[in-house]
Amino acid sequence: MMEMRRYRMIRYAIGFCCLARTSSFTVGPSRQSSRSSCLSALTERQMQFWEDVDEGLTDVEQVYASRGQDIDRIRTFAKSARGEIPPPKGDAPGHQPSEEHVEGLTARPIWDVIDEPGLFPWATGLEESADVIIQEFEEKLARDQKMFASDSAWQNQVMGQGWSAIRLQRLGVWNSEVCAEFPKTYELLQSLKIPLAVRGVCFARQAPGSGVEPHSDGRNFILTSHMGIQVPEGCWMKVGEETRTWKEGTLTTLDTSFEHSTGNPSDSERVVLIIDFWHPELTEAERAALEYVYDLRNQFETGKVPIRKPRALQEQEQEGGMAGLWNSLTGGK
Repeated sequence: MMEMRRYRMIRYAIGFCCLARTSSFTVGPSRQSSRSSCLSALTERQMQFWEDVDEGLTDVEQVYASRGQDIDRIRTFAKSARGEIPPPKGDAPGHQPSEEHVEGLTARPIWDVIDEPGLFPWATGLEESADVIIQEFEEKLARDQKMFASDSAWQNQVMGQGWSAIRLQRLGVWNSEVCAEFPKTYELLQSLKIPLAVRGVCFARQAPGSGVEPHSDGRNFILTSHMGIQVPEGCWMKVGEETRTWKEGTLTTLDTSFEHSTGNPSDSERVVLIIDFWHPELTEAERAALEYVYDLRNQFETGKVPIRKPRALQEQEQEGGMAGLWNSLTGGK
């Protein structure tokens, strides 16, 4: 049996819960109606990406078939992401799923993770240890008032000038320097075995008098918990048609494929710990398949996968070459 590492991905860890679309997943400005027309709309690099995706998903499929699990929904996910099938429709008011969509998952704007320990066995333990996280954060803040200053500036285009973050995990990799500043938080998150998904973990700050404009992150297979660290009075979050506030030491969990926005009308900073994790209705096989897809996407985006001509184009050229030879020998008859 192949090594499981072949498809266990480096998880995406974009803690701000929104990533700009990448050329790997994009077909083009117009949706195509058939596989052949979709392939013709893809760039060679995109074709290479999807060929590698199909190969890797076959490996995942073979491993989990012996356990009675399939990845049929992830095969459909790939078709949707390539634009081969119509885009998904929202399941409720404000639900705005993207083409990166897994069908059949329960869609709720807000999830009460404490009330469903069977689905979220780690949530109670996290809330019970909230004081540890809050105290460690406040101690770090007292030592370093500018710890949010180094966050990625380009994110302000999406999240607004008032939003910034300090990341414990990004692109599936724990930031050792940051985790060394928050050792208790890091150890706690590790010990709870939270099924962290492709975006990650961060402390997120909302400056006074600022907010995040309404937007959807699109992916319905990831849920996001916010633990209140510092929450001034009047702060709010709207998800779909529901409006909530944060509470210090308490988890507020949302599905960011619903349109959502935030506001901090106070004169103090609002800080939350953001944790992205897999939707509980995904199977182990489906998680492994999604991990493979997003790991590969990350490798393509960071230039770690050498460029090669897609096999489909190689086959076309070979067929064209044989046809040309036959025509030269037979006069086209």
